[in-house]
Amino acid sequence: MRKPAVTSVPIATLMAERWSPRAYDSSASVTDEQVRALLEAARWAPSFGNTQPARYLVGVRGAPSFDAILGTLNSGNQAWAHRAGLLLIGVMVTTNEKGAVPYAEYGLGLASENLVLQAVELGLIAHQMAGFSPDAVRSSFGLPEDAVPKVAIAVGSPAAPDVLEEDWRIEREKADRVRLPLEEFAFTGQWGEPAL
Repeated sequence: MRKPAVTSVPIATLMAERWSPRAYDSSASVTDEQVRALLEAARWAPSFGNTQPARYLVGVRGAPSFDAILGTLNSGNQAWAHRAGLLLIGVMVTTNEKGAVPYAEYGLGLASENLVLQAVELGLIAHQMAGFSPDAVRSSFGLPEDAVPKVAIAVGSPAAPDVLEEDWRIEREKADRVRLPLEEFAFTGQWGEPAL
C-alpha cells in the first residue's frame, strides 16, 4: 500500500514515499544484503564533529535477537511488529575518549532516517517506535552505561492492511497522512510569521 506525501512542490521520491506502516508480510524475509545496506546507509549519516554516536542492535526474524527485541516492545507494538522481517534498536553512545558526545540523540536520529530512507529505496517499509522498554533492552543486551537505547525500528515487506485484523488498526493504516501547513512550520522575522 502506497501513501505518497501530498506536497506543495515536488520533493525527492524517497521522502515522499516514506511513511510508517504497521502492516507487514510475515512470509517475507529481509536478506543479509538488505540488512547490510540499511546499516551502511545509517553508518554514513552526518554527525556533530563526526562523533558517530549511533549504534544498532539487530534482530532478523527467526533469530534469538529478534525475539529479544520484540519482548522489549510494548503490547501495542508487539501486536503488529512480530510480522516484520527485521527489528532493530537504535542506541546512542553518549561518551567517547574526549568526554560527553554533544548532540548524540540528534546523530542517532539522522542515522535512523538514513536507514529508513534506504528501506524505501529497497522496496521495504519501516516504522520507528518509542513504545519499548529501554531497561529491558539494557538487561537483554548488556548495554554499557553510556549506551542509551532511544528508538525501535521495524523493517520488512508491506502487506494489505487487513493483516492487522482489528478494525481500528486497519482504519488507522488506511488513514490519510497529515502534516502542518508550511505557514505553521517555517517562520521569518518573528515567531509565527510565515516564511512562505
